[in-house]
Amino acid sequence: MMFSMDATGAPAGRGRLAWALLHVVAAAMMLAAGGARAQQPSPYAIDIPPWFEETFLNFPEDVRDAARSGKRLMLYFGQDGCPYCRQLMQTSFTQRAIVDKTRRHFVAIALNIWGDREVVWTDGKARSEKAFAEHLKVQFTPTLLFLDERGNVALRLNGYFPPHRLEAALDYVAGRLEGRQEFSAYMKSAVKEAASEKLHDQAFFLKPPYDLRRGSGAKPLAVVFETPFCSGCDELHRVGFSRPEVRSLLAGFDVVRIALAERTPLVAPDGSKTTADAWARSLKIIYTPSIAFFVAGGVEAFRIESYLRPFHLASSFEYVSSGAWRTQPSFQRYVQGRAERMRGKGQSVDLWQ
Repeated sequence: MMFSMDATGAPAGRGRLAWALLHVVAAAMMLAAGGARAQQPSPYAIDIPPWFEETFLNFPEDVRDAARSGKRLMLYFGQDGCPYCRQLMQTSFTQRAIVDKTRRHFVAIALNIWGDREVVWTDGKARSEKAFAEHLKVQFTPTLLFLDERGNVALRLNGYFPPHRLEAALDYVAGRLEGRQEFSAYMKSAVKEAASEKLHDQAFFLKPPYDLRRGSGAKPLAVVFETPFCSGCDELHRVGFSRPEVRSLLAGFDVVRIALAERTPLVAPDGSKTTADAWARSLKIIYTPSIAFFVAGGVEAFRIESYLRPFHLASSFEYVSSGAWRTQPSFQRYVQGRAERMRGKGQSVDLWQ
């Protein structure tokens, strides 16, 4: 059923009565099921836990409902066939400490980035799930969006976070720390990882002085942002950069590694003179490892903001080097198409490897 909305995102006119009646019916059904607000999740995404909630997807209303119970809204964007989504559900949302903390502080709602259900965002506009995901520029699954009591984005997590890092992120949002401390600074002190205290070097990294301008005919540029004590960075070097498929694609790029606190002078892709740390801040790099791709003219073509397993890592380099980013704005669709092409050639494809 479709409703016309007023400026606040609520139903208008006769739709208001129909909307109210739907709420009464829904409440009665929930009470009949035992009083729990959560319903059985739709089969549109991978292994959604039963404690995720089904709502009318009117997010201004959901934000208000969550706030009344002292909680915040957590939106999960997933898709079928996503190994990272399955990993999130199987390794994080199966751990009692994480589940209890999420349920205590958040109302969790699952969305399918290719879905057709209608959602109403905080701007009052109604969109399909896939149009909504496109509006928010969701390029990776899973993506988690945490909304505060006013419907503002308190934190956005692009890509898979392992359990210990996800739990720290939950503490950050549950503690209402977004207005007091930057997330990256919080994570440095809150997450204790068995990770290398030194940055990893690679023979293919450019050496200073760094002139990163991209003239006509130049290779595309891949900028790897890292920090010490970063387990995802360790795995990127140990696993991702060691794969022959990835190494062959790297040959088509100039690759430079930037440490977030590094003050080395450089010329940025757009020709401006700056330092490594100032440039990283201007790009709003807050996750490590992150990889930003630049092409001719200093245009940023694409960005990775979490560690990707080798197949997706290789796909990201091919996505840029092939020029597909210009014609296919969805990286996920590109990955799906690449996997299908490879399988069509008889090649084995494991999205998690």
